[in-house]
Amino acid sequence: MTDPKKNPNKRRGSFFWRRRPQLSLEPPKPAPLENGASAVQPWYRPTLLKVSVVVLGVLAILPTHANGQFGIDTAAILAALSKMQSLMNTYIAAPLRIINRYEQSTAKYEQEVIYPLTAINQAKNSVIQFENQFSQVSGMFRVNVSSATLPQSQNLEALLLSRNAANVAILSGQFQNVYGVVMPQNAASPQMRTMTDMTDAQAQDAMKRAIEIDALADAELNEANQMGQQISQAAPGSAGILEAEADVWVVRANAYTQAALAELMRTRGIDLANQSKASKLATIDNTNNNGLINGALTDR
Repeated sequence: MTDPKKNPNKRRGSFFWRRRPQLSLEPPKPAPLENGASAVQPWYRPTLLKVSVVVLGVLAILPTHANGQFGIDTAAILAALSKMQSLMNTYIAAPLRIINRYEQSTAKYEQEVIYPLTAINQAKNSVIQFENQFSQVSGMFRVNVSSATLPQSQNLEALLLSRNAANVAILSGQFQNVYGVVMPQNAASPQMRTMTDMTDAQAQDAMKRAIEIDALADAELNEANQMGQQISQAAPGSAGILEAEADVWVVRANAYTQAALAELMRTRGIDLANQSKASKLATIDNTNNNGLINGALTDR
């Protein structure tokens, strides 16, 4: 009788899956049966290899004890955080509280002493009142002061009071229509013609400059009105900027005033020069007359 464990034709089942048995060219010989049992063993029969593999798989999937925080103790972390919080409260929070208290005290001082709300509102109301008064005063500059009655003189007067710098170019023609041109060459002496020409030129220059200064005055008044409106609506922090702009316009106004003063001085200088010239001409005429009289007496 052959031992079934040593039978070469024994069919063995696979561990994880069933493999197809290799077909032999020769038909398998039937193994002799012992006590009527089959020689083929079932696939679920336990073996040492199967049991070992199952035990290793179970051990691999069983949960084990884990230590969190990469092995660092939680109590140590909490202690370090508590120590850090204590240091921050001592060296950072305390100075910040002092700084915050100083800032609150400074802000309170600025709001109650330097920039009190009541004083700011009073200043704004005063600016509004001043602007209303300035508006009434500026209306006085628009009062009609024309006085000429003849057509030619009315045209010249309209140009002089136009407050429009574009009319400067056409003033010479209107001036000649009213005051005439320099006398012809044979109608007066060269000295008289030169003095007349210079006097007419300076008179026209003064009239042109007066028109320009009126136009500049209008521009300054308009800018002053805009500044007044901005000041009445501006925040306290922007008052310095508006004040600086107002100072710039004051400097410009002084420059325009100096230009007008220079023109007045030129006009006065021409007037004095004309008086001096008239005295010189009178002296020359007297000298000529004396020579004629002496010549007439000598011939006798």
